Amino acid sequence: MLYELIKLNMMNMEEKDFGKAFLYSCYVDKAFGHEQFIPEHVVLFQLSGETHFDLEKGKLVTKEGQLLVARRNQLAKAFKHPSKNSVYQSISIMLHADRLKKYALDHQLSSDKKQQSDTNILLEGDIFIKSYFESLAPYAEASDRVSPQMETIKIYELITLLLERYPALKDLLFDFSEPHKIDLEEFMLKNYKYNVPLESFAKLSGRSLASFKRDFEKMFRTSPRKWLKEKRLSEAYYLIENKRKRPADIYLDLGFENLSHFYASFKEKFGITPATINSIA
Repeated sequence: MLYELIKLNMMNMEEKDFGKAFLYSCYVDKAFGHEQFIPEHVVLFQLSGETHFDLEKGKLVTKEGQLLVARRNQLAKAFKHPSKNSVYQSISIMLHADRLKKYALDHQLSSDKKQQSDTNILLEGDIFIKSYFESLAPYAEASDRVSPQMETIKIYELITLLLERYPALKDLLFDFSEPHKIDLEEFMLKNYKYNVPLESFAKLSGRSLASFKRDFEKMFRTSPRKWLKEKRLSEAYYLIENKRKRPADIYLDLGFENLSHFYASFKEKFGITPATINSIA
């Protein structure tokens, strides 16, 4: 199997960035992906285990041998699950817009139509796709990073392969349009649990950072940072008191970086710890 090409001496590692655009992930236990804003198109190949994505408009699961082409400019939470008989392994390749624009110019390509904002494409990897990712195994194992020249060659190879095997991907890959201005209240109420910088919220709502802050304070009568903290803590209180959720099971879902930060923020707001509420019969 393909994951067997990655040497056993790498099994204890978690992630390895082996180039500007390449990321190898390997986990023995379930793991949570901390990057929740996808700024560029990403191609993920599932070597073993599963990746469970919580997306703005639903959930998605990639299984062993599957290929995910995820669009740029979206929010996503990734939960990495090892298989019963093996570890979790995946390789992700970021397709930066500047490289795609250069490829499109060199090959006289353009998007025939704009993609819908929720487009992510899940495909079954065929022998050509699997062979391509097999060719990346030596780079993942090597101690040196991929050179910029070789990285460009391998990414151009991937783009060409994707277009030949799945021609419909052209409209996703070469759509360089930016998010348009949308209803800010609806957007924030739907996405406040994502732990991303304000700049990312601003971009996805179709605003500059200054415009985002101005519109936000006009809408919610408070600053974005204060509102996000209050909203997340109020939801945490509800889940613990009414749904009997354990603090350790919800803090990541609600956008807190670590459990200690969650406990400190919770006590500061409510005067008691989450564990106090959870212990009430």
